[in-house]
Amino acid sequence: MHRGPAGSPHLMNAMTDSSRRLVQTALVSLNGVIGEPLRWAGPYFGPGSAQHSLEVLRRSGAMLMGRGTYELFSGQWPAATGPYAEHINAMKKYVFSSTLQEADWSNTSVVADDPAQAVAALKNTPGGDLIVYGHGRFGQTLWDAGLVDELTLTVVPVVVDGAPYHRPGALPRSWELVGVGPGHDPGLAVLTYRPVRPERVGSGS
Repeated sequence: MHRGPAGSPHLMNAMTDSSRRLVQTALVSLNGVIGEPLRWAGPYFGPGSAQHSLEVLRRSGAMLMGRGTYELFSGQWPAATGPYAEHINAMKKYVFSSTLQEADWSNTSVVADDPAQAVAALKNTPGGDLIVYGHGRFGQTLWDAGLVDELTLTVVPVVVDGAPYHRPGALPRSWELVGVGPGHDPGLAVLTYRPVRPERVGSGS
């Protein structure tokens, strides 16, 4: 409900011994498209996926998003009902934007600071996982800054036109596959990755 100014206490707490994990999760088509997933992923998103999404959300201490995701979600969830809607409306949320003046969605703070610096500071505050949905400009910024600790891709068996996951100009980064299996509804597959430390790239270890 308020704007978080530079150096605000909720983002600039002293560093702790263990950082919060930043988990990014996205729906992706067979040809690597992530744009407008509601248009093509809906038929595959059933009760199993809904239950899993709720479990992931319950493990998370806060949700991070750019303005585009905020405008999409804030237009959908405040009026929705059910366990998922109740949890996402009640949990702490941060929207990173230099143009949004205020957030009407409950428990949402607007952060105008540099996203990479602000998220790095937030990771060193107490709490559960930080969850990021999708991979827009904000998600790419976190990727390029090396702030993503776990990446989960749910592969939807469709080929569509749209924005690709890996955007032009993105910094190259290596990832280690740590989990692979069927999705939570028929037809889906889930791939889980963690970043490879720079010193391990090309080392064979």
